[in-house]
Amino acid sequence: MHLKRRVCILALLTAPLLAGAAGLLDSLSNADASSGLKQALEQGATQAVATLGTKDGFLASDLYRIKLPKNFKTAESMLRMMGQGQMLDDLDVAMNRAAESAVAEATPLLVGAVKQMSVQDAKGILTGGDDSVTQYFRSKTSAALTQKFLPVVRQQTSRLQIAEQYNTLAKQGAAMGLVKPEEASVESYVTNKALDALYLRIGEEEKAIRQNPAAAVGSIAKKVFGAMGGK
Repeated sequence: MHLKRRVCILALLTAPLLAGAAGLLDSLSNADASSGLKQALEQGATQAVATLGTKDGFLASDLYRIKLPKNFKTAESMLRMMGQGQMLDDLDVAMNRAAESAVAEATPLLVGAVKQMSVQDAKGILTGGDDSVTQYFRSKTSAALTQKFLPVVRQQTSRLQIAEQYNTLAKQGAAMGLVKPEEASVESYVTNKALDALYLRIGEEEKAIRQNPAAAVGSIAKKVFGAMGGK
């Protein structure tokens, strides 16, 4: 029975790779695959928050560090020439510290999204593309996390009176066509960037578990992703 069960799991999880084999996912609700996937996603979400939602999680990262909008570069250069460099550097630090503080608050909502995952949701992730995990979390938590992040970002930035300075500069940049309207608010800009980084990191964590099932915390996750042929 044990061998037969493993064969069924292997067939289930490799179904997305086989043309016309998606029908095997119909038995997902009765397989270990669902529990294994949940274990892996909860682990990935928790680890993503632990990585980003800490001091220097954004600021010291070449990949996730939040920089001033690209369209703001011309205005930034002009301001630095005018002796405003320190103010812009302070703004850079404040934006990243705000993102770190906001992401630290994300775990309950992310874990809740995993626990509430339906069979259909799990099927969508298993049959989806490389960004299926990212898209799942984005669809289930984006609105709630935005509402949770905004006041945290606002508190962090306004503490240094950076929000008003950014918004003033961004408004001037927008008037010159250098800054997009959606980037004219520091709260919205940092919140959106923080969410993008969080979802991307979760996807990377899930990918790492698939490649190295031994790193999975849960025994079912190990079994499921091990059956997928991970290294």
